[in-house]
Amino acid sequence: MNINIYYGGRGLIDDSTLVVLEQIQKVLDELRVSVHRYNLYEYKSTIPTLPQTLKDADAIVLAATVEWYGYGGYMAQFLDACWQFGDKEKIAGIYMMPVVIAKTYGEREAISDLETAWEILGGRKVEGLSGYFQNPSELEMSERLKLLIEKKAEDLYRAVNQKQVSFPASNQVIRRGSLPAGSNLSPQESEQLSEYVSDENYVQTQKEDILDLTQFYKGRLDSEEAGSEEEYLSEIRKAFKPQPGVSGTYAIALEEKKQKLIIKVSGAQLSAEYGSIEKADVEMQMSRAVMDSIVDGRMTFQRAFMSGEMDKMKGDFRILCGLDQVLPF
Repeated sequence: MNINIYYGGRGLIDDSTLVVLEQIQKVLDELRVSVHRYNLYEYKSTIPTLPQTLKDADAIVLAATVEWYGYGGYMAQFLDACWQFGDKEKIAGIYMMPVVIAKTYGEREAISDLETAWEILGGRKVEGLSGYFQNPSELEMSERLKLLIEKKAEDLYRAVNQKQVSFPASNQVIRRGSLPAGSNLSPQESEQLSEYVSDENYVQTQKEDILDLTQFYKGRLDSEEAGSEEEYLSEIRKAFKPQPGVSGTYAIALEEKKQKLIIKVSGAQLSAEYGSIEKADVEMQMSRAVMDSIVDGRMTFQRAFMSGEMDKMKGDFRILCGLDQVLPF
């Protein structure tokens, strides 16, 4: 049995998360489990390549420290890389136990976010550990807390060994609805992409190109009046790439716009104009700043909804995901 531990903290001496991980690793070693630990701060320049380490894993531990808000950047980067480059078929069979220790408020929200992220990726979850500690000595000196950690480690071992099953989660629909048919990358293709992303010169070039495009489009949009009835239309038509099975009618209400932006997709046909419509498959309401981010390629419609930056959304979420597929700005 192979279990990987991914630690998203900063490796500070007073980080109680490290005490928990040492205890978990000790128990797993006694159970003769092959344990590999990855301190993400040590791999910060190559995090996009780490999803390849999931190939031989039966289970993983995602460990994070809440220092002020959320589970931190390194863990977020790792999960983003799993979404972009991970082998989804392999992830579907991997059990994940989250461990979140907080120095401030928010450990329960962080552990919930980790569980949701892993379920969206298609993986399986095992109940994890979360708590609030200001000093690692509180953990080191408590035999009762050590026993609790041992029990959780044993639960993870049993879940893998017994191939524990659970009901499907509704948020896995997001993964199915977000990936167009036939778009899953092979492990070899994922590895090649990961190599590109880990090349700092390549990444820097891409960032500069994106910045140039962003400034170009921003300059164009700033020069137009807020009420222009041509705004966004040329960008939408230029970005359109039809996808098999993706059709729908989208109505977007933008601030300072009297009429809605109506996008109709029917196979290889696209219609984009300002006007009114009695009923659309998906209705959205957002600020022009959010729409600018989407058109500039810094945001997607799906991410705007999931992050709460989109004011409102009504309709079928799967059809919303289809809009990102046919409009890859």
